[in-house]
Amino acid sequence: MREPIDPVGLDFERVSPKLVTVRLIERGLGALVLTTVASLPLVLHLTGPWHGLPAWLAWSLPLAVLLAMIWRLVLIPRQVRAIGYAERDDDLLIRGGIFFQRVMVVPYGRMQYVDVSVGPVERAFGLSSVKMHTASASTNAVLEGLPAAEAARLREQLSARGEAKLAGL
Repeated sequence: MREPIDPVGLDFERVSPKLVTVRLIERGLGALVLTTVASLPLVLHLTGPWHGLPAWLAWSLPLAVLLAMIWRLVLIPRQVRAIGYAERDDDLLIRGGIFFQRVMVVPYGRMQYVDVSVGPVERAFGLSSVKMHTASASTNAVLEGLPAAEAARLREQLSARGEAKLAGL
């Protein structure tokens, strides 16, 4: 699906749909921990130590956290579908975002090194993340959810193109 901010005539490669499952697992575990911590006032209210705490407040905190976490989990499939990348002659474009869409251009000549990382959940699903480090410290060029073979290919391709562009300076 073409987004309004996409360059005309350019097709973006999508990341693996397995990234949806990886993010659901990672963020689901985080949501479970956060909801458990937010439920402590409710537990203390029901067991007695915090009888002075209003019941509506004791119930509303874990409920609000749970609803926010569910909303985040519901958005994950759409967020993953919005992620894409496109290789051009002089740069790599990375697209992402639902509400606040972003297309980042990473010039090959500005790349200092390319990092491929794999977490334990990603490894279980055969995925990797590629991070491009550029001359600008503020660049956050990360591409998550790539199949391991594609991440390795992209690392080699980006490194070779980066070296070629630097040699031409």
